[in-house]
Amino acid sequence: MIESITTIESLIVPIISIGGLSLVFGALLGFSAKKFAVQVDPKVEKIRNILPGVNCGGCGFAGCAGFAEAVAKEEASYRGCPAGGSAAATAIAETIGINPSVSDRKVAFIKCNGVDDNIKRNYIYDGPRSCVAASQLATGGNKSCSYSCIGLASCKNACPFNAIKIVDSIAEVDSKKCTACGKCVTVCPMHLIEIIPEKSKVRVLCNSRDKGRVVRKNCRAGCIGCALCQKACEAGAITIEDNIARIDYTKCTLCMKCVNKCPSKTIAVMP
Repeated sequence: MIESITTIESLIVPIISIGGLSLVFGALLGFSAKKFAVQVDPKVEKIRNILPGVNCGGCGFAGCAGFAEAVAKEEASYRGCPAGGSAAATAIAETIGINPSVSDRKVAFIKCNGVDDNIKRNYIYDGPRSCVAASQLATGGNKSCSYSCIGLASCKNACPFNAIKIVDSIAEVDSKKCTACGKCVTVCPMHLIEIIPEKSKVRVLCNSRDKGRVVRKNCRAGCIGCALCQKACEAGAITIEDNIARIDYTKCTLCMKCVNKCPSKTIAVMP
């Protein structure tokens, strides 16, 4: 009997000791959590709730959380989320207590009209379905124009908003779905894609810097650098640089004179 009591006592003492230590450590952990807790700006959570949450990286940050923190710290513009557009910008501005300014919506634009009917092909490409891989070939792809859209969907695959499709071997942007996140711009090895104001409907559908005679040989819709558009533009919005017409969208008045003068129909009005 005495041995049993002794055994029980020998068990109770460690149990009490362990329980006491647990209470002490628990109290210390609770104190440490309060003492060293990182204070989170409530604005960050509010901004994150406004953002679409797609983590596309179009804002320049790894994800929506990083962008929200930067905006709350005034290290990034409240208009920096292309996926959220003007609606998100307005809501964020109200959250951080500033008056939102109106900015033009922007979209991605692919500077090429080298569809199957306009351009020649040097050979049948049977390699990896990647524009980057095809561009590494000596000819820069299988199309006769070394500046044309390769059409193997690298930009389409990179778009998180399903705003790009491949039609007649070139990429097309659905402006209604496009958020101007810029991911397509980054992956295009031909540097054909740029972000422009959506309202700028008059655009040059070519990116070739070849001289006119070479362009004519390779593509029926390429810019030949004839400068007729430049001469026709009374607003001074068009210049010829590196054998190709370039439009200053801040000067363009949509008069359409350049569209009517272009002999190869390279300048077009977008829907």
